[in-house]
Amino acid sequence: MSITSANRLELLQIADAVAREKMIDPDLVLQAMEESYAKAAKSKYGPELDIRAKIDRKSGELEMTRVREVVAEVENHFTEMTVEEARAHLDNPEVGDWVIDDLPPMDFGRIAAQSAKQVILQKVREAERERQYDEFKDREGTIINGLVKRVEYGNVIVDVGRGEAVLRRDQLINRELFRNGDRIRAYIKEVRSEMRGPQIFLSRTCPEFMAELFKMEVPEIYDGIIEIKAVARDPGSRAKIGVISFDNSIDPVGACVGMRGSRVQAVVNELQGEKIDIIPWNDDAPTFLVNALQPAEVSKVVLDDDAERIEVVVPDDQLSLAIGRRGQNVRLASQLTGLDIDIMTEAEESERRQKEFEERSKLFMDTMNVDEVVAQLLVSEGFATLEEVAYIEIDELLSIEGFDQDTAEELQARARESLDEINAKALEEAKELGVEQSLIDFEGLTPQMMVALAKDGVKTLEDFATCADWELAGGYTTVDGKRVKDEGLLEAFDVSLDEAQQLVMTARLMLGWVTEEQLAEDAAGDDVEDDDAETAGESEV
Repeated sequence: MSITSANRLELLQIADAVAREKMIDPDLVLQAMEESYAKAAKSKYGPELDIRAKIDRKSGELEMTRVREVVAEVENHFTEMTVEEARAHLDNPEVGDWVIDDLPPMDFGRIAAQSAKQVILQKVREAERERQYDEFKDREGTIINGLVKRVEYGNVIVDVGRGEAVLRRDQLINRELFRNGDRIRAYIKEVRSEMRGPQIFLSRTCPEFMAELFKMEVPEIYDGIIEIKAVARDPGSRAKIGVISFDNSIDPVGACVGMRGSRVQAVVNELQGEKIDIIPWNDDAPTFLVNALQPAEVSKVVLDDDAERIEVVVPDDQLSLAIGRRGQNVRLASQLTGLDIDIMTEAEESERRQKEFEERSKLFMDTMNVDEVVAQLLVSEGFATLEEVAYIEIDELLSIEGFDQDTAEELQARARESLDEINAKALEEAKELGVEQSLIDFEGLTPQMMVALAKDGVKTLEDFATCADWELAGGYTTVDGKRVKDEGLLEAFDVSLDEAQQLVMTARLMLGWVTEEQLAEDAAGDDVEDDDAETAGESEV
């Protein structure tokens, strides 16, 4: 496209041809041409000058001008002039007027023409990428069909009609091979506006791809009668999908399977033979987990809401089936439910329960000076700590068979005496570790807690007030997609996250770091956020 040979009409024809080929606005091409002419002229007359080019949209006439602004004080002599200087060009010039001088026609040299060509190509390319982004940005989260254009270092470049998309190597199902010209179906994972490189990113391994495939194959899902609640995949090998029906007359699992498995088989074929377990969804986490661990049978489930963990007890002969090959079954069930799963056999669970029973019995025997029978009775009734025995309603102890009033009172007295002794020793240890009186006088902390804090360097009320709630109560953080346990300083004392936060805020209030008004405002803000979240959840349902 040499601009030296283009006459007036050819300019318009070139612009129209390029616009139709690239599917962009012809005016954008003409604007790029104008910029290229202006750049070429600057290379001849000087880059400091303000030179502008204008192509008439009807005749193709090229007009090139030099523009200077009338100012009170000149800072750049190439682009500005004073009012006195402007009188030679304008009648009654004022500050802010423009002096426009026509430039004579010029012949572009080879270098200037090449430079102009590069400007045009760059502008056209930018317009093309912007058009592509505008077209596909609203299609993010959908499935698209395309043709394999080429394969580069394992990445598949896909022709999606009016643009190109990239399917990276890590987003391909294992052992998948594509050749030029192959038809391909993929999920639009992300559409980004980039200056260079790909803008449309595809995936065939993400869980959403499977969900969208089921939506295409199962009319009930498309109509909203059945909803996909969760999907977990081991791409190319196995997957689990949780579904729920809002119509009692329609079985969600049967609808997804289809007549003789026709619907699920269509999805399996698209996913290179990936085995799919379709599981009925249940709002009750333990029940849903039992379904998710199929085909393994589950004897018992114990849920820990605070830790987001769940213990599953299975028969001895079901352990390998529950875990699956290389832990696949339990891993997918964990992804599906969003819970960490601990699997143990009935024998292991029985052994653990027996060990806990013996440890608690020994605790009562050593601290309360009672015989083994009494200690075992207390453990059997659910007592686990001295505090529970010492401060529980006496009627709870009297309900135990064989315990009378005197026995119950004696047990409570011994428990309290033992607690006082333990607290006294802990308080003495805390003082030896350097705990100051400000922390000792702070309500809400036991001497044992003070010892634990002091061992970590928290010895004053100021030190305690700087602690975060999770530092005290512990919790879980996600690192590289894996949940990691954060040990809390007071976690051993069953201090919850809310309790830890309350203790820290009370300490800050006592020190004057915050005021009651600020706490009230923060609490009001949290309530508003909770209400908004509940409203959003109700609207989703």
